[in-house]
Amino acid sequence: MARPDVLALIPARGGSKSVPRKNLLVLGGKPLIAHSIGQALASRHVTRTIVSTDDPEIADVARQWGAEVPFMRPAEFAGDLSLDLDVFRHALGWLRDREGYRPEAVVHLRPTGPARRVALVDEAIAQLLARPEADSLRSVSMPLQSPYKMWCIREDWLEPLVEVPGVREAHSRPRQSLPAVYWQNGYVDVLRPRAVLEQGTMAGTRVLPFIVREPVLELDYPDMIPAIEEALAAIARGEPVGSAEDLRHPV
Repeated sequence: MARPDVLALIPARGGSKSVPRKNLLVLGGKPLIAHSIGQALASRHVTRTIVSTDDPEIADVARQWGAEVPFMRPAEFAGDLSLDLDVFRHALGWLRDREGYRPEAVVHLRPTGPARRVALVDEAIAQLLARPEADSLRSVSMPLQSPYKMWCIREDWLEPLVEVPGVREAHSRPRQSLPAVYWQNGYVDVLRPRAVLEQGTMAGTRVLPFIVREPVLELDYPDMIPAIEEALAAIARGEPVGSAEDLRHPV
């Protein structure tokens, strides 16, 4: 059987307000984007690694670390409020129309979450490939807080954000008695191109869960840099990241 084409797509725009030029920030001895590129290249399943960027310097660095940059992302898809869907639709449409390239699956590796294990990336890809009926696979974690205990304010009054059907005042029940929920953590997502190009969505209608049982760290603010570098070092040594109490995350 022929090996399926699996594309790793790494979105890396040039703009960033919280951490300026963060995709080029050196962490653990290499530019931030280089970690995700290296993980894609080390994968047993990924057959092609592409960076989508609007920034010439990021494009040059991506090529130096082994990724392809066959196109530059249009500015309208590289703003603060740009959607992943627009980025992926542009990339997959460009590859289809210009090269006739149609991968079986696309791995979404966000460079801002570099502390990930290649073995887990491969496991996620394998799980999606084994389920032809699935449109995508999304990595999730157990959250620190249950949405059933959350409230919103409408016209000066508190109202439950969500309720459990048939359960009165779920917000006042023990957390252990409430339905299990999961937080999408961005560690690794895998999707079929049909979800983007035919359904106009990043998830599709049938989404497989991929539960990650260690802390997921995202570089949103500079104070996260030490923790991310520590996590990168732990993964390089083959050690666990964080401690047991870190396994749940705020929603």
